[in-house]
Formats: sequence, C-alpha cells, structure tokens
Amino acid sequence: MKGIILAGGRGTRLRPITHTGPKQLVPVANKPVLEYAIEDLKDAGITEIGVVLGNLGREAIQQHLGDCSEYGVEITYIIQGNPLGLAHAAGCAREFVGDDDFVMYLGDNILDNGVVELVESFEAGDYAAGIALQRVANPEQFGVADVDENGNVLKLVEKPDDPPSNLALIGMYVFSPAIFDAIETLEPSWRGELEITDAIQSLLQDGHAIDSHVVEGWWKDTGKPEDILEANRLVLETIDDTRNGTIETNAEISGTIDLAESATIESGAVVRGPVSIAEGTTIKSDTYVGPFTSIGKDCEVEHTHIENSVIIGESEVSASGKIVDSLIGRNAQVKSAEGLLPEGRRLVVGENSNLKL
Repeated sequence: MKGIILAGGRGTRLRPITHTGPKQLVPVANKPVLEYAIEDLKDAGITEIGVVLGNLGREAIQQHLGDCSEYGVEITYIIQGNPLGLAHAAGCAREFVGDDDFVMYLGDNILDNGVVELVESFEAGDYAAGIALQRVANPEQFGVADVDENGNVLKLVEKPDDPPSNLALIGMYVFSPAIFDAIETLEPSWRGELEITDAIQSLLQDGHAIDSHVVEGWWKDTGKPEDILEANRLVLETIDDTRNGTIETNAEISGTIDLAESATIESGAVVRGPVSIAEGTTIKSDTYVGPFTSIGKDCEVEHTHIENSVIIGESEVSASGKIVDSLIGRNAQVKSAEGLLPEGRRLVVGENSNLKL
C-alpha cells in the first residue's frame, strides 16, 4: 500500500501567515503539520509516499522535506498545479499509485490515533474504498455518511439540511485503484471542483462496497488560526518532558517542558508547561511563558507574559502586556510602545489579518 498526502491549496483561512509559506508547514508543538501525516503513514507500514503539491508553496515544502530519508520513507513529489478539488488531486497521483491500494491523507489534518485502524479495517474486507468518520455535533456543516450496522457506507451527502447521521468525513481515505476510473467520470461541482465525495458515491452506484471507520480520540483540521492553537494544545498535552537545554539558577520551571538542546531559560524567568521551546531560543529574565505555548527556533522572548500561543520562529517578543491565544508569524517583532507620543496602538496590519484589541 502507498500513501498520498495532499499539500496543495491556498490556505486562505490562515492568511496572513500563509502569504509567505504553505499552511502544511505551520508548526504544531514545533513540528510542521505535514510531518504528523508522514509519521502516521509510516506507523501504518506505508513508506512509499507521494506528496501532491499545488502552485503555491511547493518549493518551500520540497526544500523542507527533501528526500525524506531522515523519516525512513521514500517521497515522490507530484505536481497538481491549480487546486481543482480533492478528486483532481487524487487523479494526479494515478501514475505513482499504479495498481496498488493507497491512503489519501489531507496534509493539514492531525489525528490523535493515526490511520492504522483505518487501514486495517479496509484490508479486512473486499472494499473499493474506506473512509474515516467522526461523530460531530454539527453534521450539517460536513460531508456526512449514512452507514449500516456493519459500517458499510450506504450513501454520502454533502452538508445536508437533514443529516442521515452525525458521522462526518474528516479527510482520511483508503482507496483501491478503482477510484481513478470513478474520477474520470466526474463533472465539476458548483464550486468548480472535482469532489472526492462524488467519486466515492460513483463507486457505490457501481456496486462497490465502501468501508467506514469511526475515529476515536481527537481530530483537527488546522485550516484556521484557532484550529492551530487547539491542535497545539492537544499535542502539548501528550509531549514528554525533555529538558535538554540550559535552565539557569533561579528560573522557575513547572509542568512538562520540551526544551531543545540549544535553548535557554534565563534566571528569573517563569515557565509553566506544557510548553515547547525550540532550538536557539532564549526566554529572558522577567518573562512568563504559560501553559500550551510553543515557541519556535531562534526567538527571543523578554519582559512578556505569553500563554496558549504559537510563535512560529525567528521572532522577537518584548511586549510588556499579556499575550494570549495568539499565532505569531515568522520573523515578527512584537514590542511595547510605552513612552511614545502620541499614545495609542501602532499597527502594521496585512491583508486578511484578524486582530482583537
């Protein structure tokens, strides 16, 4: 079995962060979202992986992953070009997949328990496809599956007014090569895209059996800033205490701390985990870093109170106020404006930004 990770898309809901980089490289607990997908596929025994790239951000993803030898997998890059739907992205991988079954994993998703059980459920029967589902409180906002008591899919409905169940599709699939013939028959939806739900529905209409697996544990689509923060919180709850960096005398440390070897917490700083601090970063004196915060590499944080936030990296934060629930992009500067006249907030705000003052 092979793996396909979809890493195209424009990331419009994460702007302005994605104006300068792909959403799949935004870090959660100081690890790019895309790497979680690679690890999940490897845990399922899948080491031949195709990464489907769009026009935007593909050079950054290729540069970051390289040949992926350090992950113990083989990577093939597949160029989709303009994002014309999930089914279109899958179809672009036909030559790479060949006659094998494959897992298709949306590269901006994170799962608590990976895809091992999804793969095992698919392999236990004679299925053309398998879909991952999760129970949600608002199924009318998702693609929804109607399934029988054995988990066989009866039909799929996209954002129904009257949902047949509360089982939502979450962006993890297993397919046989039969999906490619189904994709060939599709017409674009009202969104102008080739929909993967339409391809699966076509398989059903042709008499193929479709498996389903209900995912337990959490699942996050990291498409929006608040989703990144929530995923960061969930992952930080599971990290190990690895205090490899320098913790100076009189620094106050509590909770689980993932401290990279070249990171420093100076005397007088307070750090309360769970927290992840990457290489080359310094937490200066008179700084409070509170729970559920990830600080990327080569940052300096000084005279600041910050919690439940993500600093992507290479940034300087020295604001005297409290920073909470924030996503701070790479190479940012956040400073206090005390003493400057006229008084007031001084902002340089990019397109599609979201501020709460």
